[in-house]
Amino acid sequence: MTSRADKLSRIVSLVKLQLRLSEWQLAQMRQEEQAMQDEQAWLVGTLNEGKAPAGSSSDSIARRLNRTSVGARAVQERAAMQLDKVRSETRRVKQLEDVAKAALADKLRDAEKRSLEDMAGTHAAARDLTPRPARRTKT
Repeated sequence: MTSRADKLSRIVSLVKLQLRLSEWQLAQMRQEEQAMQDEQAWLVGTLNEGKAPAGSSSDSIARRLNRTSVGARAVQERAAMQLDKVRSETRRVKQLEDVAKAALADKLRDAEKRSLEDMAGTHAAARDLTPRPARRTKT
């Protein structure tokens, strides 16, 4: 039979995996955000130089900069929500770890209690089997 402590331990492991996935997703969003910011900087630099790359006009660069800015804001919003999710999951992991530790402590206390009861029962049985000296009464 699986104990409560064992079940909680497995739940903690799964929640930690979810947390790692959320952290990875947040890192991916931040990389995407950085790439868009780099592209924005390049586009602004291109517009400021006044020399459009071959096959591009300043209008097309401005439109591309606008799209990139909108995309960057959307990624920033998603990253902010993901960061909130990561923080929430981190709190949840800590709470579950505390509950699992308490359950494990209970399990260990119960095992120790049973062990002590078994030893006490063995000693009581041994005491019952040993002959006792007769009591002398004073008269």
